[in-house]
Amino acid sequence: MDNVAIADNFSLLSKLMDIHGENPFKTKTYSIAAFNIEKLPSPLSDTPREKLFSIKGIGESIGKKVIEMLDTGQLGVLNDYILKTPPGVIEMLNIKGIGPKKIHTVWKEMGIESLGELLYACNENRLTLYKGFGEKTQKNIQESIEFYLLNQGSFLYAQLEEIFPQIDNYLKKIFPPDKVHVTGAYRRHDITIDELEFIILEKNETIKPKFQTAQPPELLEETNKSILYKLKNGLRLRLYTGGTNRAEELFRTTGSAVFLEAFLKKYPNLKYKGNETEDDAVIFEKAKIPFIPPFLRETAEIIDKAKNNELPALIQPGDVKSIIHSHSNWSDGANTVEEMANECIKRGLEYLVLSDHSKSAFYANGLSEERIREQHRYIDELNAKLKPFKIFKSIECDILNDGSMDYSNDILATFDLVIASVHSNLKMPEEKAMTRLMNAISNPYVTILGHMTGRLLLSRNGYPVDHKKIIDTCIKNNVVIELNAHPRRLDVDWKWIDYIISNGGLISINPDAHALEGYDDIKFGSLAAQKGGLTKENNLSSFSLKQFEDFLQKRRKAKKI
Repeated sequence: MDNVAIADNFSLLSKLMDIHGENPFKTKTYSIAAFNIEKLPSPLSDTPREKLFSIKGIGESIGKKVIEMLDTGQLGVLNDYILKTPPGVIEMLNIKGIGPKKIHTVWKEMGIESLGELLYACNENRLTLYKGFGEKTQKNIQESIEFYLLNQGSFLYAQLEEIFPQIDNYLKKIFPPDKVHVTGAYRRHDITIDELEFIILEKNETIKPKFQTAQPPELLEETNKSILYKLKNGLRLRLYTGGTNRAEELFRTTGSAVFLEAFLKKYPNLKYKGNETEDDAVIFEKAKIPFIPPFLRETAEIIDKAKNNELPALIQPGDVKSIIHSHSNWSDGANTVEEMANECIKRGLEYLVLSDHSKSAFYANGLSEERIREQHRYIDELNAKLKPFKIFKSIECDILNDGSMDYSNDILATFDLVIASVHSNLKMPEEKAMTRLMNAISNPYVTILGHMTGRLLLSRNGYPVDHKKIIDTCIKNNVVIELNAHPRRLDVDWKWIDYIISNGGLISINPDAHALEGYDDIKFGSLAAQKGGLTKENNLSSFSLKQFEDFLQKRRKAKKI
């Protein structure tokens, strides 16, 4: 059992104890343990047992429970709480805006034990009768439940990438490998996916017996052309069956409905037939246009671009030359600045843009003005030591409720660049969101607009914005638009990339890393950017060190700062 799993168990135990109304001091002990364990640099499984109790945040009681988990993979006291808590009550922990103490009220005082009941109670305006549940809270809970239920069974692309090899290998063991081909949303690199789709060039009567195992998946749907299963993890697995032509099946099941309709309209008489060994590249050859990669088969316009030989040389993860937007242990990151810089050097990157949180983010140990000065002195020392590698002084500065920045311009002027982001009061109407963002963009020291909508995929809708107006204003003010590469953000959405670059804007694929492994998220940002047609020339984090320094210098001159 790794540190993350151990921390998750303590975190869940703390929440369940709160739900049951246990002593707050005891519940907090477990939540603190979870926090400390998750940030440990080395695995607890590799730590000698006698040394566990001397680790910060792990006393005798916590240490014994850690050993129990390492030895058995279980935490008995957590299992006891799970057994005496209705599953629907535990599921409420997935709902934004309703923490353990409110869940205690919902369960113990309202007698509600499932999300369906809770949603119904919201519709009947019953929650407002209880302490701590105002009209606004009730509405937020209602919207969160509706969003959660809508997305049950949906997965991030990054989540499926971990699962995919197991499923792909399994299918290729039970069927001839040359008859198994991934297709659909996963092949298109969609950022969220409802079904993992495969072509199986076999008939249903051959396929179905292969899934009649000791624990068979649930059969949801069957036609003469497809079978839909639900796996134990909630993932839906769709198998396209009965086909004999690989090229035709791949083409038909990969592109979006809009793309396929447009393609068939442009090439109504195209013969799809190829042999069993050919993939769908043969179809583009017969249409006499360049091959359109699966991840670009989203829109009708891409067909004309291919026809006119205008498909761009798309950005690759290896084109990124820097880490922009990263947090160190000066705020809420796990690593020192020097560790982060050395990891960049190890990966062959040319520079690091350090961007810890600003002072209003007190929950993330945001930097006071004095700590900023200390950090800048420290960066100067590291730059002298690590030359020619360079660390740039930056900050992820909170955009406050009125659109002003978290520091005065005098403080912002001490940074090489500033990333401006919204982190508080996220539930706001479009008018309010636009006022905040537009004010921030107009600040001459703001260089990059961070995660434009604040969305968290499959768990939180972004605040509403007028994308075109924000993008146009960023371009006018020479502000770069971040494509936050964290798999749960991928914000700005790839659908706006073409508009940004077509109008002369600049994007920056940034990992928003809080630990060294967060640098790997550059891959997911790059895959999303490819869907929007981004090239390395239009990506700030692909600039060489010299190009980046020139960019900053030209921008300062243009802004007269």
